[in-house]
Amino acid sequence: MKLVIFEDDQFGRFLPLSWIRGVFELKTGAVTLAEKIERACRQSADAVLLRDYLAATICQRLSSIAVNDLSACRGEEVLFVNARVGSSQFKVPKNKVAAWQGEQLAVWRTTEDVSGITDYPGLTAAAAKAKRTDFAGTWFDYIWDVMLNSPEEISADFEAAGKSGIEGKMHESSVIFGDRKKVYIGKGAQIHPLVCIDTHEGPVTIETGCEVHPYTRIEGPCYIGPNSVLLGAKIREGCSIGPMCRIGGEVEESIIHGYSNKYHDGFIGHAYVGEWVNLGALTTNSDLKNDYSSVTVFMDGKTIDTGSTKAGSFIGDHVKTSIGTLFNTGTIIGTMAVLVATGAPLPKYIPPFGWYLNGVVSKGFGLTKLIQTARVAMSRRKVEMTDEDEVLLRHIHELTTEERTTLIRKGRRKLAMSR
Repeated sequence: MKLVIFEDDQFGRFLPLSWIRGVFELKTGAVTLAEKIERACRQSADAVLLRDYLAATICQRLSSIAVNDLSACRGEEVLFVNARVGSSQFKVPKNKVAAWQGEQLAVWRTTEDVSGITDYPGLTAAAAKAKRTDFAGTWFDYIWDVMLNSPEEISADFEAAGKSGIEGKMHESSVIFGDRKKVYIGKGAQIHPLVCIDTHEGPVTIETGCEVHPYTRIEGPCYIGPNSVLLGAKIREGCSIGPMCRIGGEVEESIIHGYSNKYHDGFIGHAYVGEWVNLGALTTNSDLKNDYSSVTVFMDGKTIDTGSTKAGSFIGDHVKTSIGTLFNTGTIIGTMAVLVATGAPLPKYIPPFGWYLNGVVSKGFGLTKLIQTARVAMSRRKVEMTDEDEVLLRHIHELTTEERTTLIRKGRRKLAMSR
């Protein structure tokens, strides 16, 4: 059987994280949604279907998987799985059936010839002819659902990995507070003196090459990806971090993708942070409203109720914040935004590539300067920005020009009136 993982036409519900990655590349728990689907199916994906403008970059990242090309599926039984069902609870259907979540295709198992399908509309048109049923498993409606589900998934991923014990080095003055069987410390990892790993509420994984500095406390469930560094940090329950992150201060129930820095003090809670993000000293988000009501976010031009009392910030890739930056509950920061603190919480929405300066959105020094800076930041971790990466960033800049320009003009009017 061939396995095809796809994203549907509501990828916008997973912005800003889905601007430069497929929905199946999002993380919940220790691994991506795609990896959870592959684990449930007990096989690797043969192909993925997603937006055309991401295809070149995804081909580069997933070189062994066909992208928007199902020619190898001709004559085969095929299982299509929507990335939005990517959790440890996913069950592979035994029968040839199309399962739907409302109007969105969730899963389709078929022996029909699907080799000519190249996109989601074509997939749904074909699946609509099959026997239909309602999908009953885990379903992610929005980006915050992925984040809120992560603590439970960290525990499930620990069990699935089947690894425990200390393969690295742990100083004798550091302690595991709780069940030692719920800890895995990978080869080459170093746990410095006076570190506390608390497993009372869940397991803790510290992967290969990590370095945990003194006075760090790590509460399970927690996953620390390879080659990450924790500097006297308070890692509260439910965090999934890395690989290759630098984390200090306090972090709670948050997902932080690889190569991002929160090196200094400050609080990030119930957040989802992309790659190559640098959060300046004392950058902090609120994740709980004073009246304990559910948090709202501004997305796709409208306000949406998350249905949760806990939701912090959703920060796109290559974002940079100054010292003392403050985020309100439910803040969305677009790809490559640059933020300068004002002493008060910033607006709850900053567009991709926007520079927030002097209390308004501006164009700053422009896209070329942002890309130059990103190249430098990536080279510091010995990673090269490829031509495909730059083309993708420039395309996203073009896609978001209208909303960014509207906010820039609004900011100019505000500054003019204040003079």
